[in-house]
This record gives sequence, C-alpha cells and structure tokens, in this order.
Amino acid sequence: MPLDIEKIKSDFPIFRNAHRNNKPLVYLDSAATAHKPQCVIDAESRFYSEDYGTVRRGIYFLSAMATEKYESVRKQIAEFIQAGSPAEIVYTRGATESINLVARCYGESQLKAGDEIILSEFEHHSNIVPWLMLRDRIGVKLVYVRSTRDWRFDMDDYADKLSERTKIVSITGMSNVLGTMPDLKAITALAHAKGAKVHIDGAQLVPHMGINVKFLDCDFLSFSSHKMLGPTGVGVLYMKRELGDIMSPWQGGGDMIEYVQFDGFTTNELPYKFEAGTPNMAGVIGFGKAIEYINSVGLINIMMHERETTEYVLRRMLETEGIQLYGPTTAENRGSVFSFNYKDLHSHDIGSMLDFNNIAIRAGHHCAQPLMGKLGVISTARASFYLYNSKEDVNILIDALQQSERFLKNAVR
Repeated sequence: MPLDIEKIKSDFPIFRNAHRNNKPLVYLDSAATAHKPQCVIDAESRFYSEDYGTVRRGIYFLSAMATEKYESVRKQIAEFIQAGSPAEIVYTRGATESINLVARCYGESQLKAGDEIILSEFEHHSNIVPWLMLRDRIGVKLVYVRSTRDWRFDMDDYADKLSERTKIVSITGMSNVLGTMPDLKAITALAHAKGAKVHIDGAQLVPHMGINVKFLDCDFLSFSSHKMLGPTGVGVLYMKRELGDIMSPWQGGGDMIEYVQFDGFTTNELPYKFEAGTPNMAGVIGFGKAIEYINSVGLINIMMHERETTEYVLRRMLETEGIQLYGPTTAENRGSVFSFNYKDLHSHDIGSMLDFNNIAIRAGHHCAQPLMGKLGVISTARASFYLYNSKEDVNILIDALQQSERFLKNAVR
C-alpha cells in the first residue's frame, strides 16, 4: 500500500514547527538519527509524569507497573526481529555500546592471539575501533574484505579470506555511506561452515528493512532506537542464548548480580547479567511506542516506499550534471543512503547552502574515514531518506543544489 506521506508527516511535530526562512523542513539525515512521532514523545513524557518508578527493584505499584512496561518492550523487540526469546535481548545505550559489549565480553574471553576477525571496507568506526582495541589487548588480527568495482561486498574475496583462524565475522547490514547491503544469509552460512561467529551491525538496516535473526542465523545483532523513530540512549544487542551463557558480564553493579558477598558474587540470569545499573526506562518505553508506530504503518509498506524512493533518487542524481555519486547505482540490495559531491563545491559548503533552504543533510566523513580513503575523498555530502520523505523532497534537493552553485558563482563575480 502506498504511504500517505502528508498523513505520516502530520504525526511528527518537527515538520509543523521547524520552518526557517519561510521554508518547511526537508529532513534528509535519518541515517544519523530519525525524528520522533508524537506518540513516542507522549509515551516518554507520560512515563515521567504519571508512571515513573524504578524497574525490577520495588514492590510498590509504580515500580511494578514500570517493570511490566519495560519488560513488555523487550518482548516487542524480540518479536520485531523474530528472536527465540526475550532473554536474548539485552538493552544498551546504543548500537555502539552493543558492539563494544560483543568485543569485550565475547571476544576477550573466547579469542586468543593469532585468531582473526573479518570486517569489510564499508564499516562505521563503531564496527572497527572496538575490534582494534581488542587487537591491542590480546593480539588478534583484523582482516578486511574489499569491495567490488560497483561498491558491492566482494563475496569471492570474503570466501578467500575465511579460514580456520577466523573466529568472528562482523559486518554492517547496510553501509551508512554507500547504502550497500551485503548478502547476510550467505555471509553467515560461510562463516559458520568455518566455525566462526557472526555479528551484524544493524544500525542502518533494522529501521528500514527489518531483520529475521532466525532466518539469518546470526549470532549477534546490534541496533539503536533513535534511528528507528525512538528516543536516544537506547540500544539493543541480540545474542544467541548459548553465547550469552558463556560470556562474562559487561559491567558490575546493581541488577546484574544474583548474590554478592564481600569476597565474590554470582551473576544474574540472561539478559540481566549484562544490564548493570538503573536503565533508561523512559527511553525504552518510548522505543516500544516507536516499534508500535512502525508496525502500524507496516514494515513492508516502508520497504516498498523506500525502494521506490531509492530508484527515484538514483535516477535524478545520475541524470544531474555535476553530481558525483558514491556507491551502487542500482536499487537492488541498496538502501536509501546517498553520498555524493557536487561539482567543485566542498561538502561542508553544500551542507551550509542547503541548510539556508531548510534542507538538512550530513556533510563530512560519516564516521567512516577508512572508506573515505578508498573513495579517494576526504568527505562527502550525504542525503538519507525514511518513511516521511517523498519524491518532492528529492526534487527540492536537486533544485537547491543547482541553485547553490549558481549563487556561489555569482557571489565570486
């Protein structure tokens, strides 16, 4: 069913309130963070004003109700990604912390010097630096799979680099720079054939395509609330139950323990052994409402809308003189993230000029400096699209780019 974009936008107060220079907001930076529908904002506010109480630590009514709501979101998340149990869902502060948890708690206890971890050239810093830190601590080796000429994941190179030394494969589900979406099912199957575990950085993928962890058979999956219409400060780590059982705790403190003495402690059951301290209760409850909203729109409808948008953006960018687009030029296995440069304008100048027209894009290295090096640039402009974007937003972007160049030429004269 085609999305009614104006109806969807009416659910987001930012689009009513963020007019500048007599222009409505055209928001094209959802790859960085997505805006929040009113129902998410209300859910978080209502929790603080009406239902606030600490979770899992009180027997009074407010605490019991807060705990029920908090844990019901864990069930929602498990259903959303089709996990086997809510016990496989660990709350974190975001996808970055989730990846760090895997590197520290699984990598440090299960790997040894000389073991190999496979990454790709597409990775965000958050899926490189934790593994570099692990390398520095215990002496593992990082191996990078190259991209093809058309900026796809090179499966032949991946198969060549897999070996008995490979212990972890950690791959983005969608590049935050190029929009490239690797074949995660095939990647996982090949890794498991070598006895390696697979972690998927789903920060960009889960909000747009959803994911079925049972189908993929991945061992770990990381993603964030704020990129899928929910609050900031809430992330998810899915882990297979048998892996969580053998991993040491992430942090020490309240709620991750079963019993404490002066000379030792025992850990709580999954998933609580990885959730030390008072959590972001309001954020989690807001995230639950975001999942409800996505489900009400329909994930398949969002996917179809974004596929259509992606095809239109590619056509407009490829036909516009002066746009240098980075990444796959067809919509197949590609997300709605578009990095580009325009003529001889610096990406920061592009961002500033578009901002004058109330068009919000990203400009910079997008926390992917190694990939920028492969592209042969220091930075790019980036436009990313979500369920509240329309073809008209694409047209406004292209028109504003062309106007910006003319303005700058006249200013130089």
